Amino acid sequence: MAVINPWTWGLGRRKSATARVRLQPGAGAIIINGKPLEAYFCTTQTRNSVTSALECTESVAQYDIFCNVRGGGTTGQAGAVSLGLARALLKINPATFDALRDNGLLTRDQRMKERKKYGRRGARRGFQFSKR
Repeated sequence: MAVINPWTWGLGRRKSATARVRLQPGAGAIIINGKPLEAYFCTTQTRNSVTSALECTESVAQYDIFCNVRGGGTTGQAGAVSLGLARALLKINPATFDALRDNGLLTRDQRMKERKKYGRRGARRGFQFSKR
């Protein structure tokens, strides 16, 4: 007997954040690390980043979304959730590929923090020169 799994998974990464996103048909609840979207992401910019994939595919209130996010800060986590959500929506409905691709939601942002080099104060900034 085969077990039918109602979940659709998507994995998203941005900077040093990783998000595992699960979608299930439902009323449109978004839960991130056990908290609702409004409690987890305080700024409207991060909330809009998370829900952008739902808005461009016109499926805002069709799925319940559960996310586990680790690492990074709020901006990196929001970008990771957005990518994971877009990938999960693509698995459910491959016809949404063009809408997601045109809005840049399927592209992983590979930019990472540059490492600090020896002899410098940061990644590139040198120490302040003192003549005397």
